[in-house]
Amino acid sequence: MEDEKYIRFDWAAKRILRQKANYGVLEGLVTVLLGEPIKIVELLESESNQDDATSKFNRIDIKARNSKGEIILVEIQLTRELDFLQRILFGVSKAITEHIFKGEDYTHVKKVYSINILYFDLGQGKDYLYHGKTEFRGVHTQDTLLLGTEEEDALRFRSPSEIFPEYYLIRVNEFNQVATTPLEEWLDFLKNARIKDDTTTPGLNEARETLQYMKMTHEERVAYDQHIDAVRTQHSVFAAARLEGKEEGRTEGRAEGAQQTNLENARKMKAKGYAIKDIADITGLTHEQIEQL
Repeated sequence: MEDEKYIRFDWAAKRILRQKANYGVLEGLVTVLLGEPIKIVELLESESNQDDATSKFNRIDIKARNSKGEIILVEIQLTRELDFLQRILFGVSKAITEHIFKGEDYTHVKKVYSINILYFDLGQGKDYLYHGKTEFRGVHTQDTLLLGTEEEDALRFRSPSEIFPEYYLIRVNEFNQVATTPLEEWLDFLKNARIKDDTTTPGLNEARETLQYMKMTHEERVAYDQHIDAVRTQHSVFAAARLEGKEEGRTEGRAEGAQQTNLENARKMKAKGYAIKDIADITGLTHEQIEQL
């Protein structure tokens, strides 16, 4: 029902959706974004998927198969970092290099789709979804570089954009529409944890069954509620840091202010008994920094 309470996607992605039985939710999101049916083969084991105290970036590396039967890599990040562009580039690079075996030639490099769900205000764009890919254009002619027939036959793609990574930036806070399309329904779920009763959007019926708040154990609900409280605190931290940075008129002051506020909030969360790994997720501090508070 529409009044049911659902778990936020960032929490679910790190703790629930990694289970094979729940792949349908992730498959639905990727299917809607890429515009073709996607089936997950496996969640790849890499250091980025390890759930440790210093893993403040919620990242999922997925090996999947597209509608043509081709193997692709999908990297989903839920970032809240000021240096998010560098983080996205680093994540894509790792996804490529971690999943090609030593000694294999470069024809084994897989297409990577980087899906970034941003739960923070980003830039000055007006849209809630941005898509980027690599194309090579003539400096003087403005034509797009394509491969020759022999190269196309050998490599099985026509344009460099078919093998270079593609990026999706989902600016959750910028979505303020009535959900009428599958993409809008997904944004409504990501922002408002809301699912239509009669939805046919891929992944959302699976989310309804899997991500209900009341289906969690008491211990899971307590941890989840602490996470949501900490997220609200973090939003206040960033808002205060932005205001402080504007007043001071320099980036250094903003960064230092945010760091000091992060330390203070970490002390408060630690005093309230929050798990160190959750404090690290929210504040960006390291395990060692938190233990020294």
